[in-house]
Amino acid sequence: MIRQAERTNLLGMSVETLKAFFSARGEKPFRAVQVVKWVHQHGVADFDAMTDLAKPLRAWLSESAEIRPPEVVNEQVSADGTCKWLLSLDDGQ
Repeated sequence: MIRQAERTNLLGMSVETLKAFFSARGEKPFRAVQVVKWVHQHGVADFDAMTDLAKPLRAWLSESAEIRPPEVVNEQVSADGTCKWLLSLDDGQ
């Protein structure tokens, strides 16, 4: 069975790191700002919905990258309604 290569999680990358990510592929660094706006201002995690990105770039992102939030591994709710989450990050922390 062939294992699919792990996709790069773009969530949590700084704008500078995202610029380097896009530049390494030959894309203009401003693409990083576009993706950040889609994710953080519009709440979009689907590359196909990022309509100001070229279709070939969206297809490449869909294959090689993802927007994956941390996993909630435990949730505690106190009597006053306060909620605490224990999150698992990509680095295992």
